[in-house]
Amino acid sequence: MELKDKALIEIKNLTKDYGNNRGLFDINLTINKGEMVGFVGTNGSGKTTTIRSILGFIEPTKGHAYVNGLESRTHQSEIAKLVGYVPGEIAFPDLKTGVQFLQSQAEFKGLKNLDYADQLVKELQLDPRANLKRMSKGMKQKTALVAALMADAPIIILDEPTTGLDPLMRDAFLEIIRREHEKGKTIFMSSHMFNEMEETCDRVALISDGHIIDIADMNQIRNRPVVDFKIEFNDKESFLKFKDKGFDIIRIQENFNQYTVQVKKAEINDLFKSLKGLNVKFISEVKYTLEKHFNKIMKERQ
Repeated sequence: MELKDKALIEIKNLTKDYGNNRGLFDINLTINKGEMVGFVGTNGSGKTTTIRSILGFIEPTKGHAYVNGLESRTHQSEIAKLVGYVPGEIAFPDLKTGVQFLQSQAEFKGLKNLDYADQLVKELQLDPRANLKRMSKGMKQKTALVAALMADAPIIILDEPTTGLDPLMRDAFLEIIRREHEKGKTIFMSSHMFNEMEETCDRVALISDGHIIDIADMNQIRNRPVVDFKIEFNDKESFLKFKDKGFDIIRIQENFNQYTVQVKKAEINDLFKSLKGLNVKFISEVKYTLEKHFNKIMKERQ
């Protein structure tokens, strides 16, 4: 099936109302071809419901989801051929081993060459000969990841894919996902881990209580025109003198003789020059993260 040139996943005014303010409410999101979009929010915020709606598993109260121009509910089987999917809750069929499961998935997808599956098995240090029912959560997650990625689907949808993975395997998985992204795959990945989104995504949508609150452009987060610095002074006199230097002070901690200032990148040298003659205990850059960005937005909404 030929892929559209641009929007591969479109969510339009999607609502799934479970009552008592639970569900999704008027969600709008577009994911373009070759783009990797993160979906972050706390448990119960609506991430899984959104993903299941995209795949056509859930009948919305109103609105629609589309994959490659196909309406999700009416073209569920066609969409399944385009998508590699890892569900949030993994339930394997009644097969004995991981090998049997991966072979059954390969047959379902018409996959003859299993070289990439073998490569993924090695990279994730998975023993697929293990009994499916007795696998640990991490092993089940690895098996589901191999099944989702091995057919080289153009669209990858992942619901909390690193749950159950130890830190080393999480890093290995994120490296695999970065590689898939570089190949031009369109990826939608939910998580409650901000650092995973930061390391991999082009944009990240924040969902809270069934509403998309913000969509952050990671280039803007990574390349802000301003930088925050924390400065602490050894004495009160230096602390008070700095206040009159005219810099944008965004936080004061008087008991520590400490300021947090925000300066334009072009003015960083001016900041350092202004500290000459003052008794500085330390100065350190305060990294601006995706988590800080979203926390700021949530505070502004309160």
